[in-house]
This record gives sequence, C-alpha cells and structure tokens, in this order.
Amino acid sequence: MTQIVIRHYARPANHKHLWLGISMAIIAIGFGIDQAAQWLAAHPMAAKGLQASLFAGLATGLGAIPVLFLRRPQESLMAPMLGLAGGMMLAASLFSLLVPAIQNVAASGAPLVLGSATAIALLIGAAIMQRMDQRTPHAHVEGLEASGLQPQVGLVVAAIALHNLPEGLAVGVAVAAGADHGMSLGIAMQNIPEGWIVASAMIALGAGPLRAALTALGTGLVEPLGGLFGVLASTLAGAALPLALAAAAGAMLWVVSHELIPASHRPGRETAATAGLLSGFALMTALAVVV
Repeated sequence: MTQIVIRHYARPANHKHLWLGISMAIIAIGFGIDQAAQWLAAHPMAAKGLQASLFAGLATGLGAIPVLFLRRPQESLMAPMLGLAGGMMLAASLFSLLVPAIQNVAASGAPLVLGSATAIALLIGAAIMQRMDQRTPHAHVEGLEASGLQPQVGLVVAAIALHNLPEGLAVGVAVAAGADHGMSLGIAMQNIPEGWIVASAMIALGAGPLRAALTALGTGLVEPLGGLFGVLASTLAGAALPLALAAAAGAMLWVVSHELIPASHRPGRETAATAGLLSGFALMTALAVVV
C-alpha cells in the first residue's frame, strides 16, 4: 500500500493535487482558528474556562517532575495523596457545581421542574462516565502494585485520560458559568501529586523517567479537551445551566466514588486515606471562601 502511494505521488501530474489538498487543509485550519478566536473574544468567560482547564492540566506535568530525581513516592504516601485528590474533587463538586446549580434552580420560575431535571442530569453525568469506563479498555495506575500485573502502557494512559476528562469538563463549566469558587486552583493543586503518581506508575511499567514525565504531562492535557466541552455546554445552556453544572458534578462524583476512594482506602490504609480526604475537603473549603 505504501509503495502505491509513493508511486502515485511520484508522478509530476499528481504533485499539483497533493499541494492543492495541503493548501485547502491549511486554509480550513486557519479559518477554524480564526472563528474560534472570534467566538472566544465574544465570550470572555468561555476563554477563561479554557485557560483554567489548560492550567489544571499543566499542573499534572509539574507534579511529574520529581520522578526525574526521586523516582517513585513512598508507598506510605500513596493513600493520603489519593485521598487528598478525592477530597478536593468531592468539595469542588459541591461548592463550584452543585451549590450554584441549586441557586439557579431556586431563582428560576419553575424550581420543581428544573430541580427534578437537574437531579436527573447529575445521574446522567455519572452514567456517561460509567458507560465510558465500561467501553474503554484501560488499567488503573493505583492498583499496579497490588495486582502484581504489568498491563500495556496504552491501557494505563487510557485510564488516566478517562480520569482527567471530567476534571476538565467541570472546570470549564464552572469557570464559564462564573461559579469557579477556587475549583480551577484546587483541581490544579490536586493534579500535582496525581502527576507524580501517574509518572511513577509509568516507571513501574518500564518507561524511562523523562518519558514517564512527558506521558503524565500529555495525559494532563486531556483536561483542556474536557474544558472545551464544558465551556460550550455552559455558554450555550442558557436557562438550562443547572443541568450542565449538575452533569459535570455527576461525572466528578463518579470518579471520586469509583476510582479514588477505593484506590486510597485499601486494607490497612483507611486511616491515612480518610485523613487525606478530609484534608483535601478542608483545603477546597478554604479556597471556596478566599478565592
């Protein structure tokens, strides 16, 4: 097949077709970028949402830097680090997503109808994450040592991407809706230890320190993709904004309940994990007040 393509484009007459196609692609990309820039200029809160999700994603790469020098974190730190991330995500779901959604419902003209729809949207957000989890082959980094297995690197990367997507979605929705309340900063802060965990897991799978750090950074950059969906949902939702906020909260709560709490609360680690979870919740509470 490769030889056919080479022979096809080796003909001088086909060079014009190749360059015409490339030129059209460049023009289309340029037009798309220009339209996106105009849309973001007209929706400054959406632009802030994208920036916040990018900032949160880059924090994952920042957290991966220690593997270049310290390699794996001590096993005793894993439970409180995962608990901390879970507590911060739990509080962010409440303060930056569910509380603003409830406030919007209470101020609406039909609180009963909109409130019921908001509760359903929360369940739908969790159900979508459950469906994605079932349909996407992946392996969780938190359980590598406990299982003793060596899954494919691609499966681990897929699991990390699944975890980061709802974080970016939640940040994008909350910031674009003007309901950040410290969420973007909190998610970025909890992504730092998460990046260390992810990079150290990659090393356990045989990756070099630099490759492990870059992989962690790459998985963190999934968050701006989620942020894009979030800002679009928040900007276009209008009166249905509580539904977008609740759906993002449902996705975040699913990650906390399905992944972070079980991974942190392994036998013998419950006390440390609970302390980490409560510390993360307290930290997000403080951020919600001062930011």
